[in-house]
Amino acid sequence: MVKKTISTEEKILEAAKTVFHRKGYEGARMQEIADEAGINKALLHYYFRTKENLFDAVFRSAFQEIFTKLFSTIGSDVPLEEKLTNLIGTYIGFLQKNSYIPGFILNELSHNPEKIVEIFKTAPVPPSMILKRMRKSLNDEKMKKTDFRDLFINMLALCIFPIVARPMIQHIFEFSDQEYDQFIENRKKELPVFIMNAIRKK
Repeated sequence: MVKKTISTEEKILEAAKTVFHRKGYEGARMQEIADEAGINKALLHYYFRTKENLFDAVFRSAFQEIFTKLFSTIGSDVPLEEKLTNLIGTYIGFLQKNSYIPGFILNELSHNPEKIVEIFKTAPVPPSMILKRMRKSLNDEKMKKTDFRDLFINMLALCIFPIVARPMIQHIFEFSDQEYDQFIENRKKELPVFIMNAIRKK
């Protein structure tokens, strides 16, 4: 089997994901990313010039990945509850691996909303297609009349908040890192049940 050679650019992007996950956008330093990638800082600047350019490349790559996965999951030929379980598990797992993304989006929405809108416009799968598939799933299984837009926003909020608010949650409930991780794993199982109870006809 031929082993794929990882390009310098791919090494940089993987290193950047690691450092952004660890330090967030504001805390990350180009030297630290260069060290993580095993290259010198001059070479890092040659490829991406600025931290903003590098983060933009990482951010777009992550969005392409999650949009494609969500579209595939929602369109899968399985019952709605299983679909929600897969959808929520995929999305929370993505947020766990890319915890810097929600905070960055919130900051950009306050200071540079056009940039976030532009990224959504260039997504490999338009958000409208994801919503269309979700609406079809609700109609196919004859759930109670539900505005699928509310359902989608509720799902996003229920998934995102515990990731963004990790320090607060750990403080309030006196969770160790291990206890917090288990709490999130439990949410992956509990949220689909909670949502199905909300939309299932009595």
